[in-house]
Amino acid sequence: MPLVVMCGYPCSGKTRRAEELKVCFERNTDRKVHIVGDGALGVEKNTVYADSQKEKNVRASLKAEVERKVNRDDVVIFDSLNYIKGYRYELFCLIKHVQTPHCLVYCLTSDEVSSTWNTSRDAAEQYTQDIFDALVLRFEAPDSRNRWDSPLFTVLKDDTLPYEDISDALFKRKAPPPNQSTQSQPLSSANFLHELDKITQDVLLAIFNSQKTSVAGDLVTVPGATEKIELTRSINMAELRKLRRQFISYTKMHPTENTGHISNMFVQYLNKSLH
Repeated sequence: MPLVVMCGYPCSGKTRRAEELKVCFERNTDRKVHIVGDGALGVEKNTVYADSQKEKNVRASLKAEVERKVNRDDVVIFDSLNYIKGYRYELFCLIKHVQTPHCLVYCLTSDEVSSTWNTSRDAAEQYTQDIFDALVLRFEAPDSRNRWDSPLFTVLKDDTLPYEDISDALFKRKAPPPNQSTQSQPLSSANFLHELDKITQDVLLAIFNSQKTSVAGDLVTVPGATEKIELTRSINMAELRKLRRQFISYTKMHPTENTGHISNMFVQYLNKSLH
């Protein structure tokens, strides 16, 4: 049922806190508790975090595993860095779709403390100093004012885990309502499929043509959308077509009743996928 997202620097105590939470849930409820984390994938973290594409693939695999585990009965604890706010937003969209509550547990440490804990590990379990420093530099701290980071529980290294408050947030709070981009609806008529095909094709052509006069960093206006494409690099048509096919497949399963929203939904999808 609920999802607990762990967050923090490398070696900030996330796994220890996740295990504490698991024990508390199993002792005080009759729910099954699943911990999803990097360790289950058997990846070499220094290799992964040194390569942006490998890291992206690992994040996608972890998110898919969370999605498989989340249901109306069990508790899922996601034990990973979860240091990118856009990724935390994707997890928030996931729980909105499943209609289950979630919370964020932020293990707050200084980089000096985390670095000390890192070097005290067995050599095979350590982050290299370069990777550690890079992850700390890229870390996007959670903010309770963001709905995807709320409710937020910040835990210092010597704090007692606020189990009761976390439990109340998960079991006594309603799930966030689904929105049109996450709410499953019966597939609409053939007209919807025609509009989906036409609108996404028009967006692709607008992006492709705009690149003839645009440079990295420009915002591109596309037909029918209030949001703009953020061009961070040159994108070839093969990549755009692949993303369009993925978006169409997803939207067929989760259609919107208002075809006027398709352009903005596609722009949002492209902006997330291209960064």
